[in-house]
Amino acid sequence: MVKAIRVHETGGPEVLRYEDLGDLPPPGPGEVQIRQHAVGVNFLDIYFRTGAYPAPNMPFIPGNEGAGEIVAVGEGVTRFRPGDRVAYAGSLGGYATARNIEAKFVVPLPDAVSFETAAAMMLKGLTAEYLLFRSYKVQPGDIVLVHAAAGGVGLILCQWARALGATVIGTVGGEDKAKLAREAGAHHTVLYRSEDFVARVREITGGKLCAVVYDGVGKATFPGSLDCLRPLGSFISFGSASGPIEAFNLGLLSQKGSLYVQRPTLFTYMADESRLRDMAARLMEAVGSGTVKIAIHARYKLEEAAQAHRQLEARQTTGATVLLP
Repeated sequence: MVKAIRVHETGGPEVLRYEDLGDLPPPGPGEVQIRQHAVGVNFLDIYFRTGAYPAPNMPFIPGNEGAGEIVAVGEGVTRFRPGDRVAYAGSLGGYATARNIEAKFVVPLPDAVSFETAAAMMLKGLTAEYLLFRSYKVQPGDIVLVHAAAGGVGLILCQWARALGATVIGTVGGEDKAKLAREAGAHHTVLYRSEDFVARVREITGGKLCAVVYDGVGKATFPGSLDCLRPLGSFISFGSASGPIEAFNLGLLSQKGSLYVQRPTLFTYMADESRLRDMAARLMEAVGSGTVKIAIHARYKLEEAAQAHRQLEARQTTGATVLLP
């Protein structure tokens, strides 16, 4: 008997219903069936729950990352077999005790990485991978600005960027989060609610400014982020926790130093299976070796998904949150 959280209509956390789904059908061609041990919770799930991102059909099961073991494989699947430890990202249907999923979204999970850690890191870790190695390839000596440095992606960026030899500046909402960001590798932290982060970045860098700004906040940090960049610097907007960035005059980019701007998405990078495997292998190695540590803020039972969403929306979380089926 499979149990899952389903959404029958968009809205607040109360629309997350814990339901019995009966028996799961066998995996179809190109699919695998996973018995789930842990499921990640992300702002992406909230966007689908509220309707900000349209779900393909109703009702739907939210959740885009998880980890577990394969119990069956469908026709044509040769990379996996029952008993394999795996993790995945990028396919709705995670908030369940078991699920069928296209094998193209699934990657091997080494013994050095636990199920909970994998579920907590796939979306956030793969996002950090493409930000640091693909959208802008961080080099030793670069000065990097990470907004929301104590968030799930932010904590990974701080650790990994520092390991790559960058000087990391992180913006945070309070001193408790500043401590977390510094422990994760940020050389400097800025309290954006009480400090002018542009002025502080200028002060910290001695006017040199940053090679890249990684911004998952959006509206509240734009266009100030552009003023933190050196000439030919890169502004990478990968999220909009405070609201989307509104249309702006592209002439700003020339006025502020011939800047580069990107709005990438993880799913674009994941669309190529070979690239996804490369990204996941680099992430697994970084976590398995201890270069990157995944901080799990909270664990909830699957049926407590609504409470997990409330905490996340209230900005009462740091690091990652997982559901345990």
